[in-house]
Amino acid sequence: MALDLLTAFNELPPPIDYVLPNMAMGTIGAIVSPGGVGKSMLALQLAAQVAGGADLLGIGDLANGLVAYLPAEDPIAAIHHRLHALGGYLSPTQKQMVAQGLLIEPLIGKCPDIMASAWFESIRKVAEGRRLLILDTLRRFHIEEENASGPMAKVIGRMEAIAAETDCSIVFLHHSNKGSMMMGGGDHQQASRGSSVLVDNIRWQAYLASMTPTEAEKLGVESKQRKHFVRFGVSKANYGDPFSECWFRRYDGGVLKPAILERQKRRPATKLKTVVGTSDDNW
Repeated sequence: MALDLLTAFNELPPPIDYVLPNMAMGTIGAIVSPGGVGKSMLALQLAAQVAGGADLLGIGDLANGLVAYLPAEDPIAAIHHRLHALGGYLSPTQKQMVAQGLLIEPLIGKCPDIMASAWFESIRKVAEGRRLLILDTLRRFHIEEENASGPMAKVIGRMEAIAAETDCSIVFLHHSNKGSMMMGGGDHQQASRGSSVLVDNIRWQAYLASMTPTEAEKLGVESKQRKHFVRFGVSKANYGDPFSECWFRRYDGGVLKPAILERQKRRPATKLKTVVGTSDDNW
């Protein structure tokens, strides 16, 4: 349907509805990180918050609505462990709200393919009436060549078609490329593995990065504790103000909570004083 340009010129538009920090409703986004950093737990916590749970991440209020989370690479037992750990931080009322507002349907072993008509229709039905749909991970929802721009454009296009028809925002989890992992560039837009289309054709991209040895030294974190801290931020947001990155600490069960870390001040070098002893000194 064509836009009424005169109406657009003369009438104030409605405020943008953000489903996640700086992610507009009805758009496609991604959370990118290396494996094992905690992006699945991050996704679960975001899903629970939108469904009515607590803001454990400290990212601010998010409008509530129905959410669907489709994990396709983790066994049910692992998801159960995450939910149990998360439940320890929710009140009875919040647990009830999340149970009513969040659909989790494990798809491991079912080989979902968004390019296949039957799977496309199934995912579209899941998205109907929901505010947010999370796909974990992108590689598990297609069988196309990840480095080819044409096939990846079609995969993103299928998500866009679902979002346009249902007005449901879709976030897919995705892995960082090896170059960004080795160079510590996980917070860059191009950290995403595969074709650049996976960045260029979406409207929002967040990242989760491990703490590097250099960061640990600057922030006064012991080397043995470094693995417990991850950095979260938004590297691409087409419809919002910049989002200030923050640090999370991983607690038992993988639950992420804000970490307050302060850059350490360098101590000025001190000169050694030479003490001259005498025969009367007591040792």
